[in-house]
Amino acid sequence: MSRPDLIHIRHGQTDWNLAGRLQGSKDIPLNEVGRGQALRNGRTLAAFLAETGRSPAEFRYVASPLGRARMTMEIVRGALGLDPAGYAVEPALAEVSFGDYEGYTYEDIRSIDPAAHAAIRADKWHYLPPRGESYVMLQDRVGRWLDTVGPDTVVVSHGGVYRVLKALMLGTFDPHLAEIFVPQDMISVWRNGAENWI
Repeated sequence: MSRPDLIHIRHGQTDWNLAGRLQGSKDIPLNEVGRGQALRNGRTLAAFLAETGRSPAEFRYVASPLGRARMTMEIVRGALGLDPAGYAVEPALAEVSFGDYEGYTYEDIRSIDPAAHAAIRADKWHYLPPRGESYVMLQDRVGRWLDTVGPDTVVVSHGGVYRVLKALMLGTFDPHLAEIFVPQDMISVWRNGAENWI
Protein backbone atom coordinates (compact mmCIF):
# COMPACT_ATOMS: atom_id res chain seq x y z
CA MET A 1 0.00 0.00 0.00
CA SER A 2 1.26 3.48 -0.87
CA ARG A 3 1.73 5.62 2.21
CA PRO A 4 2.15 9.36 2.70
CA ASP A 5 5.48 10.68 3.91
CA LEU A 6 5.71 10.06 7.64
CA ILE A 7 8.16 11.81 9.95
CA HIS A 8 8.37 10.25 13.40
CA ILE A 9 9.93 11.86 16.46
CA ARG A 10 10.14 10.07 19.78
CA HIS A 11 9.48 12.27 22.79
CA GLY A 12 12.51 13.60 24.64
CA GLN A 13 14.03 12.00 27.69
CA THR A 14 12.22 11.77 31.03
CA ASP A 15 13.63 10.88 34.43
CA TRP A 16 11.98 7.46 34.08
CA ASN A 17 13.76 6.90 30.76
CA LEU A 18 17.01 7.75 32.49
CA ALA A 19 16.26 5.24 35.26
CA GLY A 20 15.12 2.52 32.84
CA ARG A 21 11.57 2.51 34.20
CA LEU A 22 8.64 1.37 32.06
CA GLN A 23 6.43 4.42 31.51
CA GLY A 24 3.63 3.22 29.27
CA SER A 25 0.48 5.16 30.06
CA LYS A 26 2.01 7.06 33.00
CA ASP A 27 2.29 10.78 32.27
CA ILE A 28 5.94 11.44 33.09
CA PRO A 29 7.21 14.91 32.02
CA LEU A 30 10.31 15.71 30.01
CA ASN A 31 13.45 16.46 31.96
CA GLU A 32 15.98 19.13 30.99
CA VAL A 33 17.82 16.76 28.64
CA GLY A 34 14.52 15.82 27.02
CA ARG A 35 13.60 19.42 26.38
CA GLY A 36 17.00 19.96 24.78
CA GLN A 37 16.52 16.88 22.58
CA ALA A 38 13.13 18.19 21.44
CA LEU A 39 14.65 21.56 20.54
CA ARG A 40 17.48 19.90 18.63
CA ASN A 41 15.03 17.72 16.74
CA GLY A 42 12.93 20.75 15.84
CA ARG A 43 15.98 22.57 14.48
CA THR A 44 17.14 19.45 12.63
CA LEU A 45 13.72 19.03 11.04
CA ALA A 46 13.62 22.70 10.05
CA ALA A 47 17.00 22.37 8.31
CA PHE A 48 15.97 19.12 6.60
CA LEU A 49 12.74 20.59 5.25
CA ALA A 50 14.58 23.69 4.01
CA GLU A 51 17.16 21.52 2.23
CA THR A 52 14.43 19.46 0.55
CA GLY A 53 12.44 22.50 -0.52
CA ARG A 54 9.45 21.85 1.70
CA SER A 55 7.58 24.15 4.03
CA PRO A 56 6.74 23.02 7.57
CA ALA A 57 3.20 24.26 6.90
CA GLU A 58 2.72 21.51 4.25
CA PHE A 59 2.56 18.80 6.91
CA ARG A 60 -0.08 17.65 9.34
CA TYR A 61 1.13 17.39 12.94
CA VAL A 62 -0.17 14.72 15.31
CA ALA A 63 0.93 13.81 18.84
CA SER A 64 0.22 11.18 21.44
CA PRO A 65 -2.02 12.51 24.21
CA LEU A 66 0.68 11.93 26.84
CA GLY A 67 2.34 15.07 28.16
CA ARG A 68 5.91 14.09 27.26
CA ALA A 69 4.90 13.74 23.59
CA ARG A 70 2.81 16.91 23.57
CA MET A 71 5.59 18.98 25.12
CA THR A 72 8.05 17.58 22.57
CA MET A 73 5.65 18.47 19.75
CA GLU A 74 5.20 22.02 21.04
CA ILE A 75 8.96 22.56 21.25
CA VAL A 76 9.45 21.08 17.76
CA ARG A 77 6.72 23.25 16.25
CA GLY A 78 8.17 26.35 17.91
CA ALA A 79 11.55 25.57 16.33
CA LEU A 80 9.79 25.24 12.96
CA GLY A 81 8.28 28.71 13.33
CA LEU A 82 4.77 27.29 13.77
CA ASP A 83 2.16 27.90 16.45
CA PRO A 84 3.19 25.45 19.19
CA ALA A 85 -0.45 24.57 19.88
CA GLY A 86 -1.46 23.96 16.24
CA TYR A 87 -1.44 20.16 16.20
CA ALA A 88 -3.89 17.29 16.66
CA VAL A 89 -3.88 14.85 19.56
CA GLU A 90 -4.46 11.21 18.62
CA PRO A 91 -5.31 8.70 21.38
CA ALA A 92 -4.23 5.78 19.16
CA LEU A 93 -0.64 7.06 19.37
CA ALA A 94 -0.36 6.65 23.15
CA GLU A 95 2.42 4.38 24.32
CA VAL A 96 1.81 0.67 24.80
CA SER A 97 0.48 0.05 28.31
CA PHE A 98 2.73 -2.00 30.56
CA GLY A 99 -0.17 -2.43 33.00
CA ASP A 100 0.88 -3.50 36.47
CA TYR A 101 4.57 -3.21 35.53
CA GLU A 102 4.56 0.54 34.86
CA GLY A 103 7.14 2.20 37.07
CA TYR A 104 9.26 -0.95 37.25
CA THR A 105 12.54 -1.69 35.52
CA TYR A 106 13.09 -5.02 33.79
CA GLU A 107 15.37 -5.96 36.69
CA ASP A 108 12.49 -5.26 39.07
CA ILE A 109 10.27 -7.59 37.04
CA ARG A 110 12.97 -10.26 37.10
CA SER A 111 12.95 -10.05 40.92
CA ILE A 112 9.20 -9.98 41.52
CA ASP A 113 8.07 -12.32 38.72
CA PRO A 114 10.87 -14.36 37.09
CA ALA A 115 8.38 -16.23 34.88
CA ALA A 116 7.02 -12.97 33.46
CA HIS A 117 10.54 -11.69 32.86
CA ALA A 118 11.41 -14.91 31.00
CA ALA A 119 8.25 -14.62 28.90
CA ILE A 120 9.09 -11.03 27.97
CA ARG A 121 12.62 -12.05 26.99
CA ALA A 122 11.30 -14.96 24.92
CA ASP A 123 8.66 -13.01 22.96
CA LYS A 124 8.14 -9.38 23.91
CA TRP A 125 5.90 -8.75 20.87
CA HIS A 126 3.21 -11.16 22.02
CA TYR A 127 3.65 -10.80 25.78
CA LEU A 128 0.58 -9.34 27.52
CA PRO A 129 1.40 -7.67 30.86
CA PRO A 130 -1.22 -7.91 33.61
CA ARG A 131 -3.82 -5.22 32.88
CA GLY A 132 -1.68 -3.97 29.98
CA GLU A 133 -1.26 -4.36 26.23
CA SER A 134 0.83 -6.51 23.94
CA TYR A 135 2.64 -5.14 20.90
CA VAL A 136 0.08 -7.06 18.82
CA MET A 137 -2.68 -4.97 20.38
CA LEU A 138 -0.67 -1.78 19.93
CA GLN A 139 -0.06 -2.59 16.26
CA ASP A 140 -3.79 -3.05 15.75
CA ARG A 141 -4.74 0.36 17.15
CA VAL A 142 -1.86 2.22 15.49
CA GLY A 143 -2.58 0.43 12.19
CA ARG A 144 -6.22 1.56 12.24
CA TRP A 145 -5.00 5.14 12.69
CA LEU A 146 -2.34 4.83 9.98
CA ASP A 147 -4.94 3.69 7.45
CA THR A 148 -6.71 7.04 7.90
CA VAL A 149 -3.63 9.21 7.33
CA GLY A 150 -3.91 11.19 4.12
CA PRO A 151 -1.46 14.11 3.98
CA ASP A 152 2.23 13.93 4.79
CA THR A 153 2.44 13.88 8.58
CA VAL A 154 4.81 14.64 11.44
CA VAL A 155 4.17 12.36 14.43
CA VAL A 156 5.49 12.74 17.95
CA SER A 157 4.93 9.62 20.01
CA HIS A 158 6.83 6.84 21.76
CA GLY A 159 9.34 4.05 21.31
CA GLY A 160 6.68 1.34 21.25
CA VAL A 161 4.57 3.24 18.74
CA TYR A 162 7.62 3.71 16.50
CA ARG A 163 8.30 -0.03 16.57
CA VAL A 164 4.82 -0.94 15.37
CA LEU A 165 4.81 1.91 12.84
CA LYS A 166 8.02 0.47 11.40
CA ALA A 167 6.38 -2.95 11.09
CA LEU A 168 3.35 -1.38 9.41
CA MET A 169 5.40 0.79 7.04
CA LEU A 170 7.55 -2.20 6.03
CA GLY A 171 4.47 -4.35 5.63
CA THR A 172 6.25 -7.22 7.35
CA PHE A 173 6.11 -8.81 10.78
CA ASP A 174 9.32 -9.23 12.73
CA PRO A 175 8.95 -9.87 16.47
CA HIS A 176 12.52 -8.64 16.98
CA LEU A 177 11.26 -5.11 16.26
CA ALA A 178 9.99 -5.09 19.86
CA GLU A 179 13.64 -4.99 20.98
CA ILE A 180 15.07 -2.25 18.75
CA PHE A 181 16.45 0.90 20.33
CA VAL A 182 14.59 4.09 19.37
CA PRO A 183 16.70 7.23 19.81
CA GLN A 184 15.25 10.38 21.33
CA ASP A 185 17.70 12.71 19.59
CA MET A 186 17.13 11.64 15.96
CA ILE A 187 14.20 11.73 13.54
CA SER A 188 12.86 8.90 11.38
CA VAL A 189 11.75 9.96 7.89
CA TRP A 190 9.68 7.55 5.78
CA ARG A 191 9.32 8.40 2.10
CA ASN A 192 8.30 6.09 -0.75
CA GLY A 193 8.50 3.11 1.57
CA ALA A 194 12.12 3.77 2.61
CA GLU A 195 13.33 5.03 5.98
CA ASN A 196 16.16 7.45 6.69
CA TRP A 197 17.32 8.90 9.99
CA ILE A 198 18.29 12.55 10.35
